[in-house]
Amino acid sequence: MSCSVGNPARASNRFPSNKKTAKRLMLSFALPPALEPFREKWLATRMPFVRVCAQPERPTSWWESKVGGLPYLPRGVAYPTTPEGKPLFFLAQLNFADMPPLPPFPEAGIVQFYIDDDDLYGMDLDNGENQAHFRVCYFPAPLLEEKDLQTDVQPPLEYDLLPHHPEHSYPLSFERAEEVAPITDYRFWQHFGVDFFLAFGDAEWDLQDAVGRALRSDGHKVGGYAYFTQDDPRRPSDPMLLLFQLDSDEQMDLMWGDMGVGHFFIREHDLNARRFDRVLYDWDNL
Repeated sequence: MSCSVGNPARASNRFPSNKKTAKRLMLSFALPPALEPFREKWLATRMPFVRVCAQPERPTSWWESKVGGLPYLPRGVAYPTTPEGKPLFFLAQLNFADMPPLPPFPEAGIVQFYIDDDDLYGMDLDNGENQAHFRVCYFPAPLLEEKDLQTDVQPPLEYDLLPHHPEHSYPLSFERAEEVAPITDYRFWQHFGVDFFLAFGDAEWDLQDAVGRALRSDGHKVGGYAYFTQDDPRRPSDPMLLLFQLDSDEQMDLMWGDMGVGHFFIREHDLNARRFDRVLYDWDNL
């Protein structure tokens, strides 16, 4: 089962956690000794999320949460394409009914993610919300009879540049968890201040690097804090929630560029309105 908190190819924690405090708060995380006095400040950033766990490859049902395989598609619903009519590639789908509740995310419905087979995997560098070459689809009340579905749909299988292999299907499972703010998410800097590490003088960069390794938000997930190998594309003036983070994963032979990570973000008011046509798609790599 692929359900690691962080990508094993990236650096892991190396500092002891405060066991007594962690047990009391049911949230264990490591800090360098010099930053232990700030543990309570970090705890103030705690946030729930749903960890997404990839299971071994197998045939999946139309309704299952999965990466790759065949999508749920009701009769009469067109398969997603580019403006030129080129079919997009099915990346993943999440069935919210399978997930632990995580307000304000739906408790039912299926959300799907499609991308293009180009050098940017369908991402628009100038406008990450332009869904011309990627697509997010939402079905609020999935039809449960197979006769109502397009079971003969044939997604494209010839590709050159995709980060994944869409002909293989990996079911997903879920578990609710909590985490504190990592330095990769812009909300860390809002909470601690942009000059937080400057106060440590010559140790500034060593501590920042240590925190970057110790407090991680990588892995597959819904909600919570996002992980980036580069910069957070969101603007603090226009906050967005993490709808879905899909990390590089050796088990699924999934690789965003060079050990990168893919993200789909949504504004909370759009999520409440189920406006999945207003999603920011971004991926970065080392």
